[in-house]
Amino acid sequence: MQRPPVSRPGALLLALALLALAAGIARAQPAPKPPAKPADTTPRSLGGNKSWDAYTLGAKSAQLCYLVGKPAKSEPATAKRGRIDALITHRPAERAVNEVNFDLGYTAKADAKAELDIDGKKFSLFIDKESAWTNDAATDKAVTEAMAKGKRAVIKASSLRGIATTDTYSLDGLAATLALVDKACNVKR
Repeated sequence: MQRPPVSRPGALLLALALLALAAGIARAQPAPKPPAKPADTTPRSLGGNKSWDAYTLGAKSAQLCYLVGKPAKSEPATAKRGRIDALITHRPAERAVNEVNFDLGYTAKADAKAELDIDGKKFSLFIDKESAWTNDAATDKAVTEAMAKGKRAVIKASSLRGIATTDTYSLDGLAATLALVDKACNVKR
């Protein structure tokens, strides 16, 4: 047996009834949760002094505080290099403070070393790809303290292609900038 054809007014009523039913079902469902807020990935400036700037990043429970400085002079001046800077970082949630690294702006040879001289006091740093790091937390602390009290830091390293580089940092303003970073991450000196 064939179903009788639905008249146009009947079809319209049927469609409206189906829409009302669908809307009622949709209202009965729990509202979807709003998307989670993304992690705070925008650095917030704390200020700075001379060629040093201080920043924080992240929420209080996983806050990272750091300072970054640019060299006063990089040699050879004609060498093509990427980012060149020095950083001191605090990550209190990980119990890491005074973490020192230098971005060299090039890839170095595997197992290469860099030499850091702070007013005549020398430190040997290991290089991982494009950055030079201290070997341990005790050396991080010693380098940070020497930089905070010093006048000049010079880091020497060589690129994968054998180009020797020397970056000279004025330490004027570093101690005041470090104080901003320490305060933001509650690090006591």
